[in-house]
Amino acid sequence: MQKPKIIAIVGPTASGKTAYSIEIAKNIGGEIVSADSRLVYKGFDITCAKPGIEEREGIPHHMIDIVEPSVEYSGGLYVKDAKKCIYDILSRGKVPVIVGGTGLYIRLLLENYIMPNVEPDRELRERLRELSSEELYAKLTELDEDGAKTIDSNDKKKIIRAIEIIKAEGKPLSEVRGVDEDSEFDVKWIGRNYPRDVLYQRINDRVDKMIEDGMVEETQALLAKYGRIPNLLYTIGYQEIIAYLDGVLTFNEAVERLKQNTRRYAKRQLTWFRKNSAIEWNCYPELLRK
Repeated sequence: MQKPKIIAIVGPTASGKTAYSIEIAKNIGGEIVSADSRLVYKGFDITCAKPGIEEREGIPHHMIDIVEPSVEYSGGLYVKDAKKCIYDILSRGKVPVIVGGTGLYIRLLLENYIMPNVEPDRELRERLRELSSEELYAKLTELDEDGAKTIDSNDKKKIIRAIEIIKAEGKPLSEVRGVDEDSEFDVKWIGRNYPRDVLYQRINDRVDKMIEDGMVEETQALLAKYGRIPNLLYTIGYQEIIAYLDGVLTFNEAVERLKQNTRRYAKRQLTWFRKNSAIEWNCYPELLRK
């Protein structure tokens, strides 16, 4: 049987994936399925660059605003829910357009990437949560230097999970992860990117716009509603603003650290996507390929 045909648009943050995907969806009768680990959360709007209703231009968007920030939403849950969306879109004669920058979600959904089925070790997690991000990342690097390079050095949640898997399996991440060769979908891969200096300037400009649009106020509102939950403390954008609100950083220091952390995140995203040789890259996202 013929595999379902879908389009995947991937790339680093601030590379123009949202506008590009909406343009494609309008041209081909598509609907968008987000592959962003933070857009699933309600209220994570300005800081996570969630496209607003007007920005979506009438194109249905799926896998956005589906759970509360207090929920621990995993890659496994994402795959289950995203596949439901994909097959629903296909059943209505539309084309699923998968869009996002979360490399793990993309690989789990579209590349049959296999993660080890390791049960949570609550005792280990509690001990690790007492360590700082720097201490955790150093521990992960010591256990698996290559695996550490694919994880945000400030994302305590992901670092702890990686350490948990390595300790349970007794092997580095590269040896416990795998790929099932029999892909479920026929994927047309499109990569969005810019030359590094242009991308970094776009990231800096985006952060300035987020601040202008109310990132600080959004962070304060989320803290008031949910408290200091992990998904706030370990998300780029919120963690820097929280450090400012706590008096750990000045406002200017927080903004500069946010820009730096976002640039580093973009590099890690590209590390994920460059492993896929099927991606066709175009450095100028505003130019739609015919």
